[in-house]
Order: sequence, then structure tokens, then C-alpha cells
Amino acid sequence: MLPPLLYFIIFKYIPMANSVLAFKDYNIIKGIWGSPWVGLKYFRLFFDNPVAFTLVKNTLFISLYQLAASFPVPIILALALNEVRSGRFRKLVQLITYAPYFISTVVMVSIIMLFFAPRLGIVNIGLNHLGIDSINFLGSPDMFRSVFVWSEVWQTAGYSAVIYLAALAGVDPSLYEAAKVDGATRIQKIINVDLPGIMPAAVIILILSVGNIMALGFEKIYLLQNSLNLQTSEIISTYVYKMGLLNANYSFATAVGLLNSVINLALIILVNNVAKRVSNNSLW
Repeated sequence: MLPPLLYFIIFKYIPMANSVLAFKDYNIIKGIWGSPWVGLKYFRLFFDNPVAFTLVKNTLFISLYQLAASFPVPIILALALNEVRSGRFRKLVQLITYAPYFISTVVMVSIIMLFFAPRLGIVNIGLNHLGIDSINFLGSPDMFRSVFVWSEVWQTAGYSAVIYLAALAGVDPSLYEAAKVDGATRIQKIINVDLPGIMPAAVIILILSVGNIMALGFEKIYLLQNSLNLQTSEIISTYVYKMGLLNANYSFATAVGLLNSVINLALIILVNNVAKRVSNNSLW
């Protein structure tokens, strides 16, 4: 237990003390603790900024869209694989669906750009053969969200399905035998045996996913951003990066990041309490 505990203490908990930067007017010479206090100045600056509503809206919309798409797909994949009788075919499907998880973000973005290029992308070439004009997927604000979300589903579904397959492996075999004796069909077996068996794992993953709604991944969105899709692709994390590192406004960026973390904390506590009351499964 010692190595992971040290990791969290050194890299997670100790840096939390520097969150006071959000309430200070940071001066490089004076340092974090020597800089003067300014209270909620930077929080007010953020909410007074006309782009604040757009940032929150874009972050929430993409996060909820991703949650709605990425949560059920691994469950469906795991249930389907659990029904496959051929061990060789099952392993092949697992390998094919699991492999994309190991593609780095930069390579993944390159693949997306090549596939969806307006002129030479394989997707638009296929559309042209069907008599449909080329679509600038990454240049369209509305298309950007779907490209981002479904490419993420494709990349992570196989990895996430492993958790549910492990949960299915722990289901009591006598339940399957009883369902077979009762004459249950495959669909009935899935509904009455498989789904209850993976429900605890599904609830935990859902709680953790909701707790990260406002912490949408920065790298992939930032690399896919361009001047055409900025209307829907600018989210809180990319804005914090631009304001904090590129513009050297560290106090303002820290304030926005801290606000983001507080919202995530509130969400995970809320969803955990709801899950405890509804399903008796929770993180604590």
C-alpha cells in the first residue's frame, strides 16, 4: 500500500495547499505564500466574463453526451461477449476492441484528422461514392461533438468492458443453471442474472464518471480545436490552459480550476448518495 499512498500524498494532497493561489494576486518574486490576498476577485472575474456561460455549457454538453454514449456501450459489449460460445472468436473480438485503448492521444487525433479530412479522408471519399457532398466534420461546431465522443467510445469501450466481464465471471453458476431449468431465454437470462450481477460495478463506474463530468479531458479536445469549431470545442480545461500558461494569468486559471474541482466534488457526493438510496451500492 505504501507506494500508491506516497504517490497520492506527494502529487495530489500536498499540491492542494497551493490552491490558495486562487485567492491571491500572484507575484513571481514574492511567491505563492508571499503574494497579497485578493479574496474572490478572480472568481468574480470569471463569472463576469461573457464566455463563462459558454464554457460551462460546452463542458457539460460534451461530458453528458460522452457519458450517455460511453456508459452503456461497454455493458452491451461485455454481455454480448459473455454469450459467445467460441473461445477463439471471443478472444479475437476482445483483442480488436481492447487494442485502441493503447493508442496515444496524439496518434488518435492524427487518425481522426486523416479519416475525416474534407478532401482525402476515407469517410468523405465513401460519402462521395454514395453521391453525398464532402462534409468538414472537424470544421463544423455541431459535428465536432459527435466526432469527439464516438471516437472516444471506440477507443475505450473494449477496455471498459473488461471490468464488466470480470464481474460476469463472478456470477454464481448455479443461477445460470436455475435459469436454464426454468426455461429462461437468453434475453431473460441477461435481464435476470447478468444485469443484476454487474450492477454493483456499473453503479461504481457511473458514480466515478459523473464525478468527472466537469473534468473533461484536455489533450484530445485541444488538439482537435480550430478556429471553425471553437464555438463548441472551447471548454473549461482548454480555457484554463490558455489563460494560465499561455497568458501567464496563474491566479485566474487556478480560480477557474478550483471551481471546476469543487463542482466535481459536489456531483460525486450527490450521485453517491442517490445511488446508495436507490441501489444500496455506493463508493462509501
